[in-house]
Order: sequence, then structure tokens, then C-alpha cells
Amino acid sequence: MTSEVLAPLIAVVGTDGSGKTTISSAVIDFVRRYGPADTAHLGLRSGDMGRTIQRLPLIGQSFEAYISRKAARARDKKDKIPGPITALIIYGFSVLRVRRFKKMMVKRRAGQIIVTDRYPQIDVLGFYDGPGLSAAKAGDSFTRWLAAREYRQYAWMASFHPDLVIRLNVDLQTAFERKPDHKLESLRQKVEATPKLTFGGAPIVDFDSKEPLETLIAKVETTIAPKLEALGLNAR
Repeated sequence: MTSEVLAPLIAVVGTDGSGKTTISSAVIDFVRRYGPADTAHLGLRSGDMGRTIQRLPLIGQSFEAYISRKAARARDKKDKIPGPITALIIYGFSVLRVRRFKKMMVKRRAGQIIVTDRYPQIDVLGFYDGPGLSAAKAGDSFTRWLAAREYRQYAWMASFHPDLVIRLNVDLQTAFERKPDHKLESLRQKVEATPKLTFGGAPIVDFDSKEPLETLIAKVETTIAPKLEALGLNAR
């Protein structure tokens, strides 16, 4: 882990449908009582792009399905990444994530407390904010080079451990009810992977995201306050 002095970072994590965006947006005003603060979305946003492609006239549905099949193979440890073009697309999304991460780090160095929606990790490979090219086998030297380079970037991001991880737990049925436009199998994989995320040993506090929103927000804020105070910050 880096020894660099940075403003606190609180990561809100969980599968799609667990309420990450809602919670990270809801608690930011509370966090600002302790000093300048901002939110940061550290996901790939590939799902948003896929749903945009689906809405294209005539070719949208079939083209998105084609891309999804290619991407799914890259997540399968028993499969092979289907060629350098697919690898480049996956790597390109990771590059965008690294750029957002670096922008977030600039704010931390300037003294801003950060509350993130998602956080890069290297516990689960191939999906769920982990390196996309490290699960399936690379069939050519260029793809292997891309995979190694991407993994190093994720390892670098993951070396900055959050000061606190808010982990939102939700069952598959509830996640799918909240996100019916998402693929059920993808949600299932993320629900099963959620408990496996360690974020390098960062402090993790688990919450049941099925609780009423006001109750959940109050519990999260009650958890955040002593952590910020332990880091030397006081509410204004």
C-alpha cells in the first residue's frame, strides 16, 4: 500500500441494484460537514453503453448481443479471449477507468474527501470492477501484453486502499427487480462475488440494502462519522 498522505476515501460497493449510486449521492452532504468532499464514479459504464447500443434502430439489439457474447467469453476462465479486437475494446474501457481514477486522486491530493460509487479491485478477475483481461486465456502475444499491462494498472489502483468500504448486500431477486434491464446471469455472478471482495484488507462494513432507504442512509452516516473523526476530521 502507498504511504502517500491523502484525504480520506470512502468506497460504496455492491452489485448492480444494491443502491451504490443512491447511497454515495445521499451521504455526500453529510461527509461535507467534515471538509471539502466530492463523489466519483469508478465503474466502466460499459453497461450504459450496451443499453445505448440496444436502442439503435434496426441493428441495435443484434449488435449489442454480439458484443456481449464476445465480452462474456473474456470473463470465462475456461474460455479464450476472442481475438485482439475484443481485447482492445476491453482494454479501452479500463483506460477510461484509470483516467477517472487519476482525476479522483488529484482531488484527494488537494484535500477533498472522496465518496466513490464502485472501486477497482483484483480479488475477482474478469468483471465486477476487476481487470477484464485476466480471467480467460489470451490466445496471442498482443493480447497477453495487453492483459499484463491492464493488470498492472488495476494493481496500482487497488494499492490505494479505501479508508472505509460500505458494502451493500442484496439478494439476486431484489437486484433483478431493481435492474430488470440487466442480464440475470451477470447479476448472479456479482451477488456471489460480493463477499469475496477484500480491497486489500481495507475496513469493510456490511449493510442490507433491502432496508428502507432513510434507515440505510442513517446507518451508513453513523458508520462514516467515527471513521472520519478517527482520521482527525471534525464535523463543522
